[in-house]
Amino acid sequence: MLLSEVSARSRGRTQLSVHLARDAAEVREAQKLRWRVFADEMGARLQAAEPGVDSDLFDPWCEHLIVREHGNGEVIGTYRILTGARARELGGFYSDDEFDLTRVDHLRGRTVEVGRSCVHPDHRNGATIALLWQGLAQFMQSRHYEYMIGCASISMVDGGHGAASIYNSLRQASMSPIEYRVFPRYPLPLERLDDTLDAALPPLIKGYVRCGAWVCGDPAWDPDFNTADLLMLLPMSRLDRRYARHFMKHDQ
Repeated sequence: MLLSEVSARSRGRTQLSVHLARDAAEVREAQKLRWRVFADEMGARLQAAEPGVDSDLFDPWCEHLIVREHGNGEVIGTYRILTGARARELGGFYSDDEFDLTRVDHLRGRTVEVGRSCVHPDHRNGATIALLWQGLAQFMQSRHYEYMIGCASISMVDGGHGAASIYNSLRQASMSPIEYRVFPRYPLPLERLDDTLDAALPPLIKGYVRCGAWVCGDPAWDPDFNTADLLMLLPMSRLDRRYARHFMKHDQ
């Protein structure tokens, strides 16, 4: 299957599909969903040229992956994808604004960066998330990219204690080799936070870790989104075989 074609799935009576946005109108639908989730739901302070539409300077350089619900025609999930080549033209990845990526500079040409991941609150289920992951995996495979990076966010609505606790559990089992460590430009002040809470992993981070991704260092603080961000790195060679069989399969 070419990713530009529709990949249909059924969830009960709901028909879903995943594909790359084909035109500016579909990108705008994704940007409206992002505003709904990040600004209206999470309270992020977004600077937008148009009310209700989350857009920034990275968007024109990215591919936009969308999941559409065909019952009402609504875009219910999205990811944006920035390739290493496009990032070089632009001047860097989004992650460069949050982290010193010096130790992974040599991977840039073989890397895609994913971000602005969100799902409509009525569709936060396995079917929607699986389609997003399938779309990402097929993009990587079809274009022969070897690494995926992205900032995975943890809410700081409690002041950051939950984020510190999640990071404390991740660094015991999911840290990258030291040669891939990155350094936050605005570090979360871990020494001031309680990192002993029983905090659940956010679904996105759980998905990354299950696939074989590493956490590449201490979290950065993003004041606009009020989140702690972790730089995740997934070498496709580490993709868990069970997930590879699921996400790499082609539609019949």
